[in-house]
Amino acid sequence: MSFEIDNEEGAAGVGFATIRGRDWPSVRQFNVFLANRMGALLDLVRRFEMTDVRVVSLTVVETADCAIIRLVPSDYERAFEILTAAKLPFTESDLMVVKLPDNDQPLLTITKAFLSGEYDIHYMYPLLIGVGPMGSTAVAIHVDSFEAAAGHLQNLGFTLFTESDLRD
Repeated sequence: MSFEIDNEEGAAGVGFATIRGRDWPSVRQFNVFLANRMGALLDLVRRFEMTDVRVVSLTVVETADCAIIRLVPSDYERAFEILTAAKLPFTESDLMVVKLPDNDQPLLTITKAFLSGEYDIHYMYPLLIGVGPMGSTAVAIHVDSFEAAAGHLQNLGFTLFTESDLRD
C-alpha cells in the first residue's frame, strides 16, 4: 500500500501532514444526491453503463425532496471522474465488503460476528455481481469503527474484499 503525504503550512506557519490511503480492506462508496424527479436515476445509471465502469452495488434512500444513491463502482477513480464531470453532488465513505460464509445462515453468521465484537452496522446491502477470483457472493456493510471491525472479522476467518477485487 502506498501513501501520499501532503504537507501544508498554515497561516501561522504551523505545518501539518495528512496521510491518504488505507492499509485495511475497504471499498469506496459514492453517496450521490439527486433531485427526486422522474428519470434522475436513469440518467445516473446511464453515465456508467456507457463506459466500462460497472455498478457493482446500488441502493436508493428516498426522501420527499431528494434521493441519496449509494453506489459502489468497479473502478473508483473512473467513477470519481464520471460523477465530477456530470457535476453531481456526492460524498464518499468506506465500506466493508464481506464474502458470505458457505453455510445455511450466512447473514446470521455475519451479524453475530459484529455483535460479538460490539460493532454497530449502520446499513448493509448485497452486491449485484460476484466478487473476487471465484465470483463470490458478498454484502457491503457500513460500520462505526471500520478498522477495528475489519480486524475483528478477519480474526474470525471472514474474507474481506478490496477495490481491486471489484475490477477483476
